[in-house]
Amino acid sequence: MLRLYAALIALILLNLPVHAFAQNDTKGLKDEPVLAQTVSEPQAHSQTPILDRPLIERYILDELKALRTDQQDLERRLTVEITDRELAVADKSLNYANVTVTYFFYIIAGVASLIAFIGWQSLREIKTNTAKLAAEQLQSITEHYEQKFKELEHDLKRKSRIITKNNREIEIINEIHTLWLHAQSAQTPEQKIAVYNEILNIRPGDLEAMTYKADAAMEMREFNWALSLCNRVLEVDGNNAHALYQRACAYACLGKEDLALSDLEQAIENSVSFKEVAANEADFANLRENPRFEILISTGES
Repeated sequence: MLRLYAALIALILLNLPVHAFAQNDTKGLKDEPVLAQTVSEPQAHSQTPILDRPLIERYILDELKALRTDQQDLERRLTVEITDRELAVADKSLNYANVTVTYFFYIIAGVASLIAFIGWQSLREIKTNTAKLAAEQLQSITEHYEQKFKELEHDLKRKSRIITKNNREIEIINEIHTLWLHAQSAQTPEQKIAVYNEILNIRPGDLEAMTYKADAAMEMREFNWALSLCNRVLEVDGNNAHALYQRACAYACLGKEDLALSDLEQAIENSVSFKEVAANEADFANLRENPRFEILISTGES
């Protein structure tokens, strides 16, 4: 800019003498004497500027050229600087955007990883708790049904034992029934006693078999044996009317009338059917003259 100002000032100084010369020349048309004097003096003074004019123009052109060059350099530098600054700003903006996006994605990735980890932990806990709960439920159900199965097995074994026992009892009953039929068809007391012994072997302590065995012993006139058998029955069942009747017969045959009448009276009290049997019993032959026996018989007949 300083150079521009200097060039303009030089151009103004260059134009000033020419303008003055033109004014003096116009005045010379009116006054010739003065013109001669005036012309002689300015010529002496204006020769030097006219000779230096090309140099001044050259100087001005060089200054303008330098000024244009400086302006172009300035424009170029300004353009380069502005471009560099724009590039720097763009680079910083891109870097900032890149860092921001990177951090944003890091944050998203971290949050997603945390959520995934927490979710995976929750799913694993849910899976573990579910498996544990299912195992406990299955264990409880298994134990419950095992207990039920044990109880059912125990009940089945008990019922099986009962069924087996009942089957065995049925077999025994059938066998004893067959033996009773054999005893009824036996012709001699010995045969009857043999059958009764088989019954007692199958079912020891059978009171009915022992009582009928005592009856067979009475037929064999084995009074003491019959008495012993009746006592064994009455030890178990003191109100057994049949055993009392058989023992009364044994006492009567052994001559123990009071004991015989006492047993006969008790037997009749327990079973009225023995009144008729006693009236026709041959073993009571020695009691028929006894008033007490007659009372029992008469009572039975009435």
